[in-house]
Amino acid sequence: MGIHLENYVKYTQDEDIVDISPNELMRVGAVPDVSAIDGWKSNVKMVMPTHAHLDHLGAIPYMANNFKANIMCTPFTSEVLNGILTEDKIKLNGRIKSMSANSLFQASNNVKIEFVHVTHSTPHTVMIALHTKEGVILYANDFKFDLFPTLGKKPNFKRLEELGKQKVLALICDSTYAADARKMPSESIAKEMLKEVMLGIGSKNKHVVVTTFSSHIARLNSIVEFGQKMNRKIVFMGRSMAKYVRAAEATGIAKFTNKVEILKFGGQIKRKLNKIARDRGKYLMVVTGHQGEPKSTLAKMMNGELKFNFMPEDHIIFSCRTIPSPTNIENREKLEANLRSFNVRIFKDIHQSGHAAREDMRDLINLVKPQHIIPAHGEPKMLNALADLATEMGYKKGNNVHVMGNGERIRL
Repeated sequence: MGIHLENYVKYTQDEDIVDISPNELMRVGAVPDVSAIDGWKSNVKMVMPTHAHLDHLGAIPYMANNFKANIMCTPFTSEVLNGILTEDKIKLNGRIKSMSANSLFQASNNVKIEFVHVTHSTPHTVMIALHTKEGVILYANDFKFDLFPTLGKKPNFKRLEELGKQKVLALICDSTYAADARKMPSESIAKEMLKEVMLGIGSKNKHVVVTTFSSHIARLNSIVEFGQKMNRKIVFMGRSMAKYVRAAEATGIAKFTNKVEILKFGGQIKRKLNKIARDRGKYLMVVTGHQGEPKSTLAKMMNGELKFNFMPEDHIIFSCRTIPSPTNIENREKLEANLRSFNVRIFKDIHQSGHAAREDMRDLINLVKPQHIIPAHGEPKMLNALADLATEMGYKKGNNVHVMGNGERIRL
């Protein structure tokens, strides 16, 4: 029930667009085409996003009323979803229920649902174990095996190992970095990278701007920690930043309001930027726009909507990587070209991914010992890279490793 961000951004960026109905979004490939499940749509009992990223829950406001079903997710995910519904004035027929990680409930006579805590680049992420009389289906989109997280606990390896001693009939697994032959470094490494550029490089009397994923609460925590050590006033700017920070505070995950000024709307941001421009070196600006999105704060600072004049050697820190889609690449290149015209210093890729790499996936397969593996969450080359790893581990493609396309079904 996620949004296809590339298609969604491309479609909604068109200023002539007035129709963002579910059918129209489906037509342009921005939300899932639920006609693929018309045969059993009436049997849907529950919608369960594993975490709060838009490519996992962003279609729920548009699509959930197609089903007579409640939504079940972790508390942070539920807060983010409720925030979107409130902001966009959307009412769902089903209730949004929340359940903590490492909890279990009886969904029906035949199915128990368990949330297993894992790490990712947003809080309260889980793998979902569906316990059926045929065995467990383990849905693992998305996850990272972070042994040194900067926020929250390590993944629940003990429970995954216990599931592996039961019968895991199938593992449906994130394959984004299946071709990347390493263990994905910890968020604590990203924190050290940030520390180096924020505290290790002189920025006296310079503007400093950091941009990162609004949903990455652990990263925002680190940015605030170092901003305080720089003795700067910290300002968060942008709607999505405000939304995720509110959800983090409502669920007790993090506390920003006594350390940070949070500005959501254009008028507030404009007034603040005028003040910041006069007080060089006093502020740390944390803004939306890490992918160069045209409606983001950083892009508006460049395009004149929130006009802001940078000076040579001001610092712009991209604590992210560019998501490699044509629209993002183009938007980021344009943004960076605009920034370079001011001769600022740009620090890129101050980041570690929230997704497992190949060796983490191997560890997951060894822990849960699934009878079948279904690669998911990736383009065909990523799915096939995970299938190749499974083959390396003794599975057989087409026999117990199934590379499937959208809308395809398999009977286990």
